[in-house]
Formats: sequence, structure tokens, C-alpha cells
Amino acid sequence: MSKVLIIGAGGVGGVVTQKCAQVPEVFSHLVLASRTLSKCDAIASKIDNIPVETAKVDADNVPELVELIRKVQPKMVINVALPYQDLPIMDACLETGVHYLDTANYEPRDVAKFEYKWQWAYQDRFREAGLMALLGSGFDPGATNVFTSYLNKHYFDEMHTLDIVDCNAGSHGEHFATNFNPEINIREITQPGRYWENGEWKEIEAMSIHKPIDYPNIGERESYLLFHEELESLVKHFPTLQQARFWMTFSPAYINHLQVLQNVGMTRIDPVNFKGQQIVPLEFLKAVLPEPSSLGENYTGWTSIGVKVQGVKDGKRIAKYVYNNCSHAACYEEVGSQGVSYTTGVPAMIGAKLMLTGVWSGDGVFNMEQMDPDPFMEDMNQYGLPWNVTDIPVDEH
Repeated sequence: MSKVLIIGAGGVGGVVTQKCAQVPEVFSHLVLASRTLSKCDAIASKIDNIPVETAKVDADNVPELVELIRKVQPKMVINVALPYQDLPIMDACLETGVHYLDTANYEPRDVAKFEYKWQWAYQDRFREAGLMALLGSGFDPGATNVFTSYLNKHYFDEMHTLDIVDCNAGSHGEHFATNFNPEINIREITQPGRYWENGEWKEIEAMSIHKPIDYPNIGERESYLLFHEELESLVKHFPTLQQARFWMTFSPAYINHLQVLQNVGMTRIDPVNFKGQQIVPLEFLKAVLPEPSSLGENYTGWTSIGVKVQGVKDGKRIAKYVYNNCSHAACYEEVGSQGVSYTTGVPAMIGAKLMLTGVWSGDGVFNMEQMDPDPFMEDMNQYGLPWNVTDIPVDEH
């Protein structure tokens, strides 16, 4: 049984904390920390079967993190704070000798560009310290990496094309809201799109390629090609992939709102002068949009996230699709969250569970697909994210 420090008390942090408490044979004691202590206390008040302490911490401040970790003495840190804070938290874990897990890769505050180079650069330091850092243990990235690895292990001799498809067919009743941190969400979708093809990255104008995709038990939804971080690690670790793309759905209303916000400068991430103060427009926009963790109560509909792979088995071309469908209402009933927070938080708990029990282990920095996919897939079925594998038609083009 292990004590774990969870950093971040947003929608995902609430899910992770509650799901860890559902596995007391692994997570015997939790400490939940963030910049806003009241958010931690509200989450902790929902748990009565294991001890949950709360603490205030600035996750940008390495000495403050080190002080907290030394005081708490956890076996590992689960980082569900902002992606900007990955590196300070990794530094603090190295200094204090504890394992590390996050759900999204690092990106600098001043440029909307996420890639793994900054965290992969920690490989030698974690290996030499005898510590494990597991990157991207959310859904996408996270479960999608494991889905790809699972298909590769059980169904393919060679994988040739990969399409990650992400649909939120739910409705939260707001005119415009994001399902996770608005600042991160809008930075992600307004940067240029990228996909892997024939050994190189192809860059496109943001949201310029889209098509309808048929999602299980949902139907067709217009889906947009974006760059997403798991593509970078998947093409590295599965070099037979000739093409790798990521698709996400957005409603016409969302696209219209986003275009207006872009046109008037509200998605800018560079500071502007306002009444003698420097403010970042996107940070201001975040402050006036609904808090993602508040959306759960009235959320209806489903998410559907999966991986489509084409390749070769025994000399024959085949195509497989592995996916999870998740009900927003069922998530709210279980842990008081909407489905996007739930689908990120559950894999974070599972990744931590597998590390703490030694099922997944190693010294250094790892992406999800480098681990054995089978125990993770088994736990997804057990802890609220059941999945299906189905045959799909082979695209002959």
C-alpha cells in the first residue's frame, strides 16, 4: 500500500483522487495539492474510506514542490496540473527521489507548441536516479497509445496507418465552453495541424482538413485533423507506420465561436497592455468561460475515442478499430464529473496503480506504448472505461 501525492485539483484531479480511493489496497493514503486549497478541500470531502490530506503548493516553484514532497514522503507524484508545470514537477521528483506520472506533455507558456523533446531529455537523469517517469497517462495521450500497442501486439505483424479518432457527442447546455482547461484546449486547436506521412511531418493550416467520421453508437460527426502529442511518440516506437493522424470533432457552434474569438484577438497568448497592466487575452478568456469541472451536472450524451489501424497479418491486409464509449451522465453519477475529465482521470489512476504494484516498471522516462498493454486494458474494463475491438474495412487507397 502506498501514499501518493496528486498535484492539481481541477476536473481531472477530482476524478483521479476519487478513483484512487476506490482502490485502497494500492492507494492507502492520498495528499492532494494545488494553488487553491479550497478546491483540494472540496474534493477531499467526498472521500471517507482512506486518509486524504490537502496542501497548498505553487507547481511552478521547484523549492516549494521539494519541500512539500519531503514533508509528505509519497511513493510517487501524479501530475494533473498544467502542462507548463511538467518540468518543475519532474525536477522536484528527481531531487526528492520519487516516481512521476503525468497526463499531458510539457509545453512552454509563451509558444503554443507541444512536443516531447523537453521531457525525453530527462531520460538519463531518471535512469541514473533509479526512478520511473511515465508520460501521458490520460486518454489521448494515454489509452490511445495503449490501444495502438495492444493492436500491434495481438493483431498485426506490421502496422501501416494509424488514425486516432476523438468524438465528444455530448451537450453541456452552455453557448461556448471547453471540456478541459480552456487555455490549453484553445492553444491546442488553434496551432497548425500536423500529421505523419512517409517518414516526415506534414504541416497544415489549423482546422483546414476535416471530414465526417462514423463513431460507434453515435453516428457521423465532422472531424478535424489536429496535431496531438501521442503521434510523436507512436511514430517513434512503431517505425512501420507510414501514416499517423489525429481527428477530433467540433460542433458548428464551437467553430463559429472560436473563429470570432480568434478574429478579435481573444485567443492571443502574447501580453497586451490594458489600463497599464500586461494581460494575456487567452488567460482573460479562460477567466470568463465556464470552469470545465462545473459542466458535469447537466451534461448529456457520450464520448467515443478510439484507434483505427491498418496493416498486415500473415501476409494479408487487415484493419482494426479499438474504442471506448463513455456516458457523461454516468460519469457524473459516479464521481460528479463530465466524461472528458473522467476519461483522462481513470487512466491516470490505472497508470499509477500499475507502477505502484510493479506491473509496469523501469528506470527512465517512458511513453505508455513502451509498457505491456494487457494489464492496462484489463484495468480499463474493471474501472469504468470498457472497450471494444472490431474489424473495419481496409482502405485500398
